[in-house]
Amino acid sequence: MRVLFIGGTGVISSAVSRQTIAKGIDLYLLNRGLQNTAPPGSHSLIADIHQPKEVRVALAGLQFDVVVNWIAYTPADIERDLSLFKGRVGQYIFISSAAAYQKPPTHYLITEATPLDNPFWDYARNKIASEERLLRAHAEEGFPATIVRPSYTYETIFPVAIGGGSSYTLADRLKKGRPIIVHGDGTSLWVLTHAEDFARGFIGLLGNQEAIGQAFHITSDEVQTWEKIYRTIAEALGVEAKIVHIPSDFIAHVAPRLAGTLLGDKMWSAVFDNSKIKTFVPEFKAAIPFREGIRRTLRWFDADERRQRVDEAVNREMDQIVNSYVGGTRR
Repeated sequence: MRVLFIGGTGVISSAVSRQTIAKGIDLYLLNRGLQNTAPPGSHSLIADIHQPKEVRVALAGLQFDVVVNWIAYTPADIERDLSLFKGRVGQYIFISSAAAYQKPPTHYLITEATPLDNPFWDYARNKIASEERLLRAHAEEGFPATIVRPSYTYETIFPVAIGGGSSYTLADRLKKGRPIIVHGDGTSLWVLTHAEDFARGFIGLLGNQEAIGQAFHITSDEVQTWEKIYRTIAEALGVEAKIVHIPSDFIAHVAPRLAGTLLGDKMWSAVFDNSKIKTFVPEFKAAIPFREGIRRTLRWFDADERRQRVDEAVNREMDQIVNSYVGGTRR
């Protein structure tokens, strides 16, 4: 099977790329070649997906059983991909997002039949519109689309709501005894999925003809509170967490850039029913509990000091939120 990943070097897609190659699948990665992180055993195609003429040149003479776009975010991206791949691919997989599910939720358990509606976050609304366009192309033109909705998936990031997950900032604050923020009272439920576990489910969809026209989420079955998530990270670091609970609305007011990800996603409980992916991919099982997964993340950061980057902009933002809240409650 010949598979094309558009992107393929991100947090989730890197793990999927490694496992895809390990399965003996012939994997091509199309990206701009800026990071030079293509996994051994893959074929690298250099082009900017936003430049269709470049892409057509890079893909000349190649046919793919499966195309996966890891970096499509808007209906315009989908229109471009339809023009590029219609009639020349056996399956097209769009990476959507579990943030597309209804907010606020009307039921604690999320299935693929849960309505898609997010009035709080442009990112989620664009994913919803992209899904709608793909499903219309499938219904009207037979375009072989499959939709996958990851929830919060981690490997080389800290999976937190506030604290700069892609940097070492949160760990640095914890180690120095500085306050960290947990939104709300910390009791809302959440699911974190290690990228290797996600990959085990995702690979079973590649070339799976029964999955065409279907949507799936792929998550762990381990359910935790946000309070527990932060305290588990602190425990893995060998420190006590100095937690300040702050309402999500207040955080979004002080730091508007966080409004979408909080009000449109992480302030609500999110528990997923994974029955559908387990039916289509019977071998799928999430095997890495968060207590182990976050230790793997810390070992990755510890392996190279250059990865332990502290984002001072995030530090200033967190301090501003904490100081505004604590100062206000004391008046």
